[in-house]
Parts: sequence; C-alpha cells; structure tokens
Amino acid sequence: MIKTIEGDFSANTARFAIVVGRFNSFVVESLLEGAVDTLKRHGVSEANLTIVRVPGAFEIPLAAQIAANSGDYDSVVALGAVIRGGTPHFDYVAGECTKGLGQISLSTGLPIAFGILTVDSIEQAIERSGTKAGNKGEEAALTALEMVSLLRNMKS
Repeated sequence: MIKTIEGDFSANTARFAIVVGRFNSFVVESLLEGAVDTLKRHGVSEANLTIVRVPGAFEIPLAAQIAANSGDYDSVVALGAVIRGGTPHFDYVAGECTKGLGQISLSTGLPIAFGILTVDSIEQAIERSGTKAGNKGEEAALTALEMVSLLRNMKS
C-alpha cells in the first residue's frame, strides 16, 4: 500500500512571522490584511502572529532569514509587490527576492510562503491583492498553514 503524507489547514497553534515590504503599500497592505484574516479564520491567535515591516521586496529575504533562524516561528509569510517599470530594476529585485526566499527555506527547513507579487502593471497588482484574481496574501497564508501541518505530519 502506498503511504501518502499531506498537510491541511489545522496548524492553528503555529507561530507565524509575516515579513511585509512597505514599498507599493497600496497593494501590499491588502495582501497583509488577507493573510492575517486567513490565519485568524483558521484559528491562529493574534499572539502567534508577528508582523515585520521592511522597506521593500529586496529587504524581505534578510528579515525572513533572521525570523527563520530565530526559532520563534514555525513559518514565515513573505508579502510584497514588485511592479515592472521601464528599467531592469524589476528583474533584479524580483529575482533576488525570489532566490533569497527559496534559499532560506531550503537552508533552514522552515516553510517560507511566497506572497510576493511580481507583475507587469499596477492593474495586475490590484487584481492580485483582493479583486479579480483573488488575494495572494490569503493564498500565502494558506500555504504556510498547510506546509507547517505537512512538515509536522512528516516528522510524526
């Protein structure tokens, strides 16, 4: 018989650091509201949530790494927005943020939920922060919950 290990959304005793970039706050604050609301609706107490604010997406990996290495959290939810402009700046910021978060997750063994919008336009950012395309902050929070549960199930 094949053994299957899965997670669910029941990790409501877990502690979460939510690392939030302030740049593009007009959409990022909606991501944060979505993430916090989702975690609370799944039974996570406010006492188990810590919001860490950084200047922008480029700074998110450093704060996420410190949170991940602290031993104080079961998962880190990274929230930010990088909107393409007319220069290569987007590529550098989005790429380094993505690479950094992936490296942190692998090196620490801690789930890092990726809620960084990497979009071509302000309209796309707005769509992904609570309108047509849902709220990527909510999705990142659900990912964090499921991954904490999955890792717990893998260890038991």
